[in-house]
Amino acid sequence: MSVTPTPEPIEGLATVLAPPRPTRVGSVLSFFRSNPSALIGLAIIVFFVVIAILAPYIAPYGEHERAGTPYEPPSSAHWLGTDDVGEDMLTLMMYGAQVSLIVGFAAALVTMIIGGAVGIFAGYFSGKTDTVLMRITDYFLVIPDIPLMLVAAAIWGRSLTNIIVIIGVIYWTTTARLVRAQTASLRERVFVRRAHAIGAGNMHIIGRHILPQVAPLLIAITVLSVAFAIFAETAIAFLGLGDPSLTSWGKLIENAFQGSAITLGAYWAIVPPGVAVALVVLACTMIGRSLEDALNPRLRVGHLSVRQFRVLPRPPSRTP
Repeated sequence: MSVTPTPEPIEGLATVLAPPRPTRVGSVLSFFRSNPSALIGLAIIVFFVVIAILAPYIAPYGEHERAGTPYEPPSSAHWLGTDDVGEDMLTLMMYGAQVSLIVGFAAALVTMIIGGAVGIFAGYFSGKTDTVLMRITDYFLVIPDIPLMLVAAAIWGRSLTNIIVIIGVIYWTTTARLVRAQTASLRERVFVRRAHAIGAGNMHIIGRHILPQVAPLLIAITVLSVAFAIFAETAIAFLGLGDPSLTSWGKLIENAFQGSAITLGAYWAIVPPGVAVALVVLACTMIGRSLEDALNPRLRVGHLSVRQFRVLPRPPSRTP
């Protein structure tokens, strides 16, 4: 009787058949390759960050150096003209990017910490904890943003740290509500119930299972919060409650307004900082929306989203 030889396993066959798992860096790169709007937004953010970092080295003049007469029009000596005291606008724009971006990113970090903590604890523990935290969130949500920021800045001072904390404390409510909904959904998943069954503590489950699942959504919300923070800082500075010792884009708009730049026709004193704020806000919005679409595939469905529409091709006719 002949015995059929058993084929020997081929070494490395599983490695060949199973595609390699993408790394985190590869996942990020593939995300930006497949989202042109996110790539454009990232390029704009990187451009302004590089300008802010290199401002002391590439600025044509000193930060508070009088380089000409008041409201000189753009020329080869002053590419963006001068302001109401004769300082170079291009130099002020570079130094103003430092303060505006610091406020935007730092306030968004405060928003992420407060809103993320409140949302996770409210969604995970539910019950009385959820009720108390969500009622506090509702109270902050109904208070008008700009009046509260003005009152807080007038009471606690006009320093850069106070402005960052004020903006972060005001804009955490949206983050808390979204994270709370996601956490409440994750709490009912099988892997969380299994962790409870084997005796894992609440803090262990939150740190090991809940937080990694919520982190992508939290990052997307934080990117959008950067846009809100920069816009809020511009509004505070324009209304005269920013740090008077620092140069920001909002401070430049305030100086131009007080110096009657619009009346005198000196558009170059007010348009560049306004355009810079608009570009950064638009870039953060593009990145945040792209992240939101990538994290929630249901937004790509036509009847659930107003941002994307797709016309289905006409099916080919069948001849009998």
